[in-house]
Amino acid sequence: REDIIRKKKEKEMANPKRLPSGKSPKRPVKGPGMKSGRTIGGAEKKPFRSRTTTSGIPRRGKPDEARAFPNTGEQMRLDSEPAAPDDRLEGRNPVAEAIRAGRTINKIWIASPEGSKLDPTLGRIVASARAKGIPIVEVPRNALDKMSATNIHQGVIAQIASHDYTDLDDMIDALSGKERPPFLLILESLKDSYNLGSVLRISDAAGIDGVIIPRHRSIGLDATVAKASSGAIEYVPVARVANLSRSIDDLKKKGFWVFGTDATAQTPYDRADYKGPIVLLIGSEGEGLSPHLLNKCDVTVSVPMKGKVNSLNAAVATGIIVFEAMRQRDQKNER
Repeated sequence: REDIIRKKKEKEMANPKRLPSGKSPKRPVKGPGMKSGRTIGGAEKKPFRSRTTTSGIPRRGKPDEARAFPNTGEQMRLDSEPAAPDDRLEGRNPVAEAIRAGRTINKIWIASPEGSKLDPTLGRIVASARAKGIPIVEVPRNALDKMSATNIHQGVIAQIASHDYTDLDDMIDALSGKERPPFLLILESLKDSYNLGSVLRISDAAGIDGVIIPRHRSIGLDATVAKASSGAIEYVPVARVANLSRSIDDLKKKGFWVFGTDATAQTPYDRADYKGPIVLLIGSEGEGLSPHLLNKCDVTVSVPMKGKVNSLNAAVATGIIVFEAMRQRDQKNER
């Protein structure tokens, strides 16, 4: 009987498909570069798989970032609220105190009154702002809700200037002691922060003495402008005036020649004579200079174009004309 059992076992071992249990034999796991493996608990041991794919994109499941600080609780929140922009103040007290302290404010957004009268506290903020010449923009409350990062704007948000403005008279006085004639830029109603930042960067590179922008209907020195300028905002004086037309008249009285950019001008930009104290006027994106400012120009110039697009970015046009003007002025100074 023992011989029969032994022969049966030897036969079963020689033919694993006919095991009495009906199960396949345990197979060792072979890892990369391994000739043999081992079996744990009767199941094949799977090789380690990273939670990150070969493309660097985390697999589904608990994000790796959430385990970055397992003992401190400083886990990354994928649904965290966006940080408030560093050039804005929200709430009645912060805005009122900023006005009282004399901080430079580009504009203030006020929620439209739900009834016939403005809330008394907001009314006092508006009165204080207008007394200091700060532009006020009235918008629906849901617009402020979308702008707000704190969700406690209390009906008022202020945009703080990223850099202080220069008084125009102080800017002109500072130029009196320079050897070369002054060169100023006037930007009419630029709406794009990147355009203004690029113009400041160009101005610094070319040696422009100052930039003038209007107080209303124009972008101010906000955080995006500062970033786009790559630091030039710290070196180029910017004056903000209430009335561009009046400022141009004042500059003319002080001996400045006024050049304007106009796509229909007959004088190419490289044929104009940029000697002496000059002011170059650059129009808004898409619209160019307004007619009443064009009428104040002593010379209008254009940038000839051969393509199908009939206009240039404001900053690009500024760079083309400014560097040509500087080239001519440098040649005259060398003679």
